[in-house]
Amino acid sequence: MSMMMSPLIANVHFPPISEVKRWLAERPNDGVELIDLCQAVPDYAPAPELTEYLSGLLGDPLISKYSSDEGLPEVRTALCGYYARKYGAELSPDNFCLTIGASQAFWLAIVTLCRAGDEVVVQAPYYFDHPMALDILGICGVYAPFVESGNGLPDPATIESLISDRTRAILVVSPSNPTGAIASPETIRELFEIAKRHNIALILDETYNEFIPGGLCPHELFRDPAWGNHFVQIASFGKTFALTGYRAGQLVASNEFIHHALKAQDTMSVCQPRITQHAVKFGVEHLDDWVAANRNMMTRRHDLFRSEFMQPGNRFRIAASGAFFAWVRHPFGNCSGREVAKRLVDEAAILCLPGEVFGPGLEGYLRLAFGNIREEAIPEAVRRFREITC
Repeated sequence: MSMMMSPLIANVHFPPISEVKRWLAERPNDGVELIDLCQAVPDYAPAPELTEYLSGLLGDPLISKYSSDEGLPEVRTALCGYYARKYGAELSPDNFCLTIGASQAFWLAIVTLCRAGDEVVVQAPYYFDHPMALDILGICGVYAPFVESGNGLPDPATIESLISDRTRAILVVSPSNPTGAIASPETIRELFEIAKRHNIALILDETYNEFIPGGLCPHELFRDPAWGNHFVQIASFGKTFALTGYRAGQLVASNEFIHHALKAQDTMSVCQPRITQHAVKFGVEHLDDWVAANRNMMTRRHDLFRSEFMQPGNRFRIAASGAFFAWVRHPFGNCSGREVAKRLVDEAAILCLPGEVFGPGLEGYLRLAFGNIREEAIPEAVRRFREITC
């Protein structure tokens, strides 16, 4: 007789990317090259100067040691300079906790803010790891519905209407994963003001903040002297510096919040690896131009993908797009997103994610991650969508 699992984790769905990639083993071997639109991973390598710098650190005995839980002081000081350039912010090193990817930063934020039975208002479509974490912790996600006419952007009035006396936070991802849509600074400010009115937190996941066209400032919340009373930022340099496997995340919050989050940090991971911390420091100090060039390249990919996809004759339709993603309505009304995504693997050698893993009632959609497909491959990818028939 096997051991009993927690009913909370037993009822959480399996990681969607792992589920979808298992389909590849069942795919017919027809010799057609797979086009992977499943996972948002930059197809390019880290900057050569970053790789060279890190290789020179490997012989240092300190590189394999623990750091302080929150991260090396010199790395967090370098981050203050980055935030001054990016956000016009005057932050202190004590506002940062370096984490094992943005996912761990999210866990730290949630366990610091919430206990079982609390509620978090989440904009749908959501990044699936977020509700998975909430469910495992016994925290109730209350979902603001996706409105296609609004490109899935959060509507402050709708979000405020969902707040109850059990609500501890509002959760928004911008640029959005999965839609790519970018909330305006004005909308983000409205959400912050709602959080203030209700004495809760606005948690903003900005994993893709360096892929806003033109490198525009995402918002001005950090310029508010009292930002830390109601704002928690989740961030990552994994996509920014093509370091997804290095797990270069961070939690940015008030000194008091970070102080309490470090209690959980110590029990989870102790610290972010030193090699990752040094990669982040080098990146924010030396790679602004490299990041800007990749941002421009991703903008070109997005624009080309959208232009090709929207040509007449394609029965799949873009509902929203931006940054790394396109959020697409499929034309098979009686089929779930899983059924259509599986058919795309088998018939067109295209791997993508079904809409229902991003929220209830979203079976009519697919998420396409074109961040890892080169410009020259985009026309072929779109051609395969056009050839799928009833």
